[in-house]
Amino acid sequence: MSLPPLKLSSPAKVNLSLRVLGKREDGFHTVETRMCPISLADEVTVTLKGSGETVLTCSDPTIPTNESNLALKALHAFEQRLGSTSSWDIHLEKRVPHGAGLGGGSSNAATVLLAANELSGTPFSTSELSAIAAEIGSDVPFFLHRKPCDATGRGEVVTPVEHFPWRLPLVLLKPPFGIPTPWAYKRWKESKELPGVTYAAQLCAWGEMVNDLERPVFEKWTMLPTLKTWLLDQPETQAALMSGSGSTVFAVTRSAADAGLLAERARTLCGETTHVFVAETL
Repeated sequence: MSLPPLKLSSPAKVNLSLRVLGKREDGFHTVETRMCPISLADEVTVTLKGSGETVLTCSDPTIPTNESNLALKALHAFEQRLGSTSSWDIHLEKRVPHGAGLGGGSSNAATVLLAANELSGTPFSTSELSAIAAEIGSDVPFFLHRKPCDATGRGEVVTPVEHFPWRLPLVLLKPPFGIPTPWAYKRWKESKELPGVTYAAQLCAWGEMVNDLERPVFEKWTMLPTLKTWLLDQPETQAALMSGSGSTVFAVTRSAADAGLLAERARTLCGETTHVFVAETL
């Protein structure tokens, strides 16, 4: 007999800071980053079936549901570590855009790990799940914690932030294109700053906001520095930054009401091709 389906939120994230420290021998880069989960989230439903094939479905037809999907990779890594296989149904109800620097695929993978662990009787601790998660992707361990975290290494060494009392109101702008993360890191060292664009760390009550990947990404995708500069010029904005390797640029506003006002203005400016989201950090 199959167990009842387990439905979990799969939150996106923003990087409040991202420093690239250098390239490692394994080809990855050493980073220091602070990530926060946000209220913009997918919904992941996982069912442990009695029999049959494992099936992954997704509300977004542009997202592959084959072995390239991180959600399936997570499930297979979980079963390999467990030493047994079962039959599962996984459904992804997508709200987080992909190619956005918001960690949607990594979050789905972590959420599948949490669900599979619960439905299997909790065979693994959080640290054991983190080891599985690190095999799937650099950001996946962070999403197991569901709270602000600092990450080092290639992003997989995660430490929850002890004291983070802020729930930051956010406006996110996602243009109609994605940025390949490997490309951004590859171009990091050789890239140059564009004149008139703010790259310096913005000092805020919750810490500095800076992203070293803005330099290579802004060089090629010039719409993004235009959006960031516009956000910084708005009276509601406390700070603005690109998240991860892009393409999302976001603003931290002074209040939730200000986020609503800024989002309306952004929708008028950007039109229908750029998605505008209002959210907050969790």
